[in-house]
Amino acid sequence: MALKTTIITGATSGIGEETALALAAQGHALYLLVRNTPKGERLKNQIIGKTGNKEIYVVRCDLADLQSVREAADELTEKLFAINILINNAGGVFEERQISKNGFEMTLATNHLGHFLLTHCLMPLLQKGQARIINVSSEAHKWSKPQFDDLQWTQSYNAMKAYGMSKLFNIYFTQSLAEKYADKGILPFSAHPGLVKTGFGAMLKGFNKIMMLLARPFMITAEQGAQTIIYLATASKLEKHNGAYFIKKKAAKTSVIATDSESRNRLWAISEKLLSRYLIWPVINAE
Repeated sequence: MALKTTIITGATSGIGEETALALAAQGHALYLLVRNTPKGERLKNQIIGKTGNKEIYVVRCDLADLQSVREAADELTEKLFAINILINNAGGVFEERQISKNGFEMTLATNHLGHFLLTHCLMPLLQKGQARIINVSSEAHKWSKPQFDDLQWTQSYNAMKAYGMSKLFNIYFTQSLAEKYADKGILPFSAHPGLVKTGFGAMLKGFNKIMMLLARPFMITAEQGAQTIIYLATASKLEKHNGAYFIKKKAAKTSVIATDSESRNRLWAISEKLLSRYLIWPVINAE
């Protein structure tokens, strides 16, 4: 019998795949939320073959398509009584400015809004499961600040700055969840997996590509990068670190900007407004 019911986005490659494999080996019932379902099915079969755990399921979910997120949440709500772990892992960096199906800048849509919506749509199940929520962030948050006057990057788009801001938003979201749901059994964390050698950022060009190539000799493997996420999903007695940011399995300091409660609350309110037509669970006011 599975020990935990775990949801993970972005499981078909990199640290998501390594995390899924490790948790399956520990007996978790895994729901893989994927954009590419044939790829998800192949991963499912690989995990079953390697671990013998047959409680692996594939659910289509394109985080850049808010209707797809809603449909995935609806499917999970129909199938499950409770969720014990939610790992918001999927993310992307986009060399050129792109617009999502719903009219949002793609980095914002994929790395923040999609996970914000998914988490809230699943909140009844998360509360029943006294869940841990793990938001995969990055040290890239330290080179960014919230650009509330132009979240869509219409004035001057920069791929790495947009990515850094989305990772800052992951930390804000984590801290807000810790504050708003502390008395409801929810235990959220954000984590930096490290500079991981995967296909992430493969589409970058020019200066950004040069920087990635220079950093490549210092990168760690996806298996190594997954360790902090696995730790947060499985370790005991983490309640004292509610809302904390982790690096190498230890609570770490964020940038000063990441501790700004005014910006954090502003992001929450803006996110609610942008997603108002898709939200299905009464969310707690930012005040």
